[in-house]
Amino acid sequence: MLGNNETIIDVRNLTCAYGDSVIIDNISFDVRKGEIFIILGGSGCGKSTVLKHMIGLYPPAGGEILIDGDDIGSAWGNKRLDILRRIGVMYQMGALFGSMTLLENVRLPLEEFTSMPREAMDYTARMKLSLVGLEASADKMPSELSGGMLKRGAIARAMALDPKILFLDEPSAGLDPITSAELDELIRNLSRSLGVTFVIVTHELQSIFSVADRVIMLDRNTKGIIAEGDPRVLRDESDHPTVRSFFLRSLDLNKEKSPSATDSTGTE
Repeated sequence: MLGNNETIIDVRNLTCAYGDSVIIDNISFDVRKGEIFIILGGSGCGKSTVLKHMIGLYPPAGGEILIDGDDIGSAWGNKRLDILRRIGVMYQMGALFGSMTLLENVRLPLEEFTSMPREAMDYTARMKLSLVGLEASADKMPSELSGGMLKRGAIARAMALDPKILFLDEPSAGLDPITSAELDELIRNLSRSLGVTFVIVTHELQSIFSVADRVIMLDRNTKGIIAEGDPRVLRDESDHPTVRSFFLRSLDLNKEKSPSATDSTGTE
């Protein structure tokens, strides 16, 4: 899974805030080319907030996020579009358009950002669907798909423009263990076959141990990173009580969720 030590994402002194409320305070980390990198932590720690800043949905309150050496937070115009075309995103619930077939959903980025002939767009979209095992479902509507199929369809759409980096927000959320394991296998296969870098937000232990090359663990109380490295090493060797609690599940971190860290603020 792990590619090499070449940095493809460099997060420097990142601070994330909603108004006057600081969610993440001055964190730094890097993501290496070709690896599967996971951002984890308890509920309300800011996992999804960091991801949303990394994909350019929100500007940092401080610091910078370099994608292949370019700062996504300060880029604008064609430069920003160029950076965004290097990444693909799978949102937590898939976010496929319900009025479009699966093929049309995957084809949409090609229609928006390329001048390819329609036949070439359809061919490319079907190729992406075949990579996730959904070519036979190309003409189905999202309402006809299972939860696992929706997630795989969203990954196919995220790959439409052949990005270098794929961001996945809680890919296993709402899936049964068997379907979740199948999705983990798909992620591993795509990483190996395409050399794509994955940045994944999750708190699912099975998925973390199944796919991760490296992780960072965020903490709601310190608003920072409290652990980084191989999740198996952190599980077995960390002496930090919060890290041990997370990996051993000796307490329910969800009970620590604060009123300010609700889903409506996107601070997961």
